[in-house]
Amino acid sequence: MKLDELVRYLDDYLRVATTPDYPGALNGLQVEGTRPIRRVAVAVDAAQATVEQAIAGGADLLLVHHGLFWDGNLPLTGRRYRRLKPLLDAGVAVYSAHLPLDAHPEVGNNAVLLRAIGAEPQGTFGDYKGLALGVWGEVDLRREDLCTRLDELLGTRVKMIPGGPARVRRLGVITGGAGSMVPSSVAAGLDAFVTGEGAHHNFFDAEEGGINLFLGGHYATEVWGVRALAEHLEHSFGIEWFFIDHPTGL
Repeated sequence: MKLDELVRYLDDYLRVATTPDYPGALNGLQVEGTRPIRRVAVAVDAAQATVEQAIAGGADLLLVHHGLFWDGNLPLTGRRYRRLKPLLDAGVAVYSAHLPLDAHPEVGNNAVLLRAIGAEPQGTFGDYKGLALGVWGEVDLRREDLCTRLDELLGTRVKMIPGGPARVRRLGVITGGAGSMVPSSVAAGLDAFVTGEGAHHNFFDAEEGGINLFLGGHYATEVWGVRALAEHLEHSFGIEWFFIDHPTGL
């Protein structure tokens, strides 16, 4: 498949042009490659380690959630140079999708993780510049059992702040660093909110807001979207893919 054809498809499918995001996200094609796309590497982050593994694995495209340019408009020196030069030398492209991949109803981090927990999305919550970031669905679980399930799914020890009811029936998810969305989850009438990480004061937001808060780690909650998107590309176009796991533990 030609790179420009795949980029047009991804831009449309992920609604890149109409999804608001942070300035450093630079969603879409970040590095132009020279190869036809037969094999794709997917990773959470476009770090030097994932770049090197993508090239070593014979990828024509590195598809990531967190792109190359979060640190701003910097000179092409140091770590920026060490990330980009191997890509340019190998002709490997980079495509990044941040909030477009978080919020996508089919392959988004939030929807895929909610389904993995055992609930179908029934509504949205958590406004960011007019975009409803989060999804919620119905479960029937003791909050301790939900925490155990999250431990198993995420492969980590989830931090539970038991501020809400002992039994969870309305569960919301916004992956990554969405602790600031605790008040929005309370306003949405949720019993529990799952995210990756939060600030110190989010403990009190949950405790005083009457909601259970589960912090599963930024990285662990965001491996879902890139893998689901890669599976979608494999099913739609027969593109081979592999996942590069480079956990931060955060």
